[in-house]
Amino acid sequence: MSLLVVGSVALDSVETPFGAREDVLGGSATYFAAASSLLTRVSVVGVVGDDFPLSELEFLGRRGVDLEGLEKVRGRTFRWKGKYGFDLNAAETLDTQLNVFEHFQPKLGAQARKAERIFLGNIDPELQLRVLDQVERPQLVCADTMNFWISGKRATLLKLLPRVDVLMVNDSEVRQLAGESNVIKAARAAQQMGARNVVVKRGEYGALLVDGAQSFYAPAFPLADVVDPTGAGDSFAGGFLGLLDRLSSSDPSALRQATVMGATIASFTVEQFSIDRLRDLTLVEVRKRFAAFRHLTHFEELPDHVA
Repeated sequence: MSLLVVGSVALDSVETPFGAREDVLGGSATYFAAASSLLTRVSVVGVVGDDFPLSELEFLGRRGVDLEGLEKVRGRTFRWKGKYGFDLNAAETLDTQLNVFEHFQPKLGAQARKAERIFLGNIDPELQLRVLDQVERPQLVCADTMNFWISGKRATLLKLLPRVDVLMVNDSEVRQLAGESNVIKAARAAQQMGARNVVVKRGEYGALLVDGAQSFYAPAFPLADVVDPTGAGDSFAGGFLGLLDRLSSSDPSALRQATVMGATIASFTVEQFSIDRLRDLTLVEVRKRFAAFRHLTHFEELPDHVA
């Protein structure tokens, strides 16, 4: 088992209808590592400034997360500030400060180059390609992207897609990429661009896996208390890749299980601010909720006399 994440480690300031937090842990690599480390060993490649409280990441070290690839350089850490209304599917970005992340150049050590499974967090597709040029023989590559890169670096993104086994995006992103209003058609178009499989993250409406010619839908776990949706998508990715790495498989059955696992762990993330819920989350709790997913959509066939 060998899993690598390349992405941001940040400090977030978040306000939702249920409270607010200042300078709490955030970033795609942080959420991904917190989620995937429940299932497998993961290495992190990223950068922080000299103002970053490294002690906040000690819980990841205790879980076996390899942080050797996390550079600490002079300057301020990447910061994001956002606000959510009662529609928790959409965040209003109030401030983004790239700081040291603006000049981030991923450098993979000897062990990271041998990673079998890779998650390319939401960074410039040029950097995502540079990461793939450094790795040796990955068995599976999963990439995230966003509207900014789809519009501003489209040509580079199109070079990346044929090297991607799983493209992981949300509704608006896959629609923008494909120029299609229908999500299924958009996902199929992304496959024609080169991505072998597509996972569309749909927030409180679950996730859609388009695997080859097949589709699979996993609902979001119904929760009465959702506090902060920040990082849910990256937590989903962590659960998804973490299970594939633990299973050492990416066959259709494993991809479906991974989609449910991603939704399972993401459902815990949103219960508290930042990564607070993931800090003390156990695999026993995860397995219990994963099992509960089976009952969400299970139903019996209609009797023969109903026609």
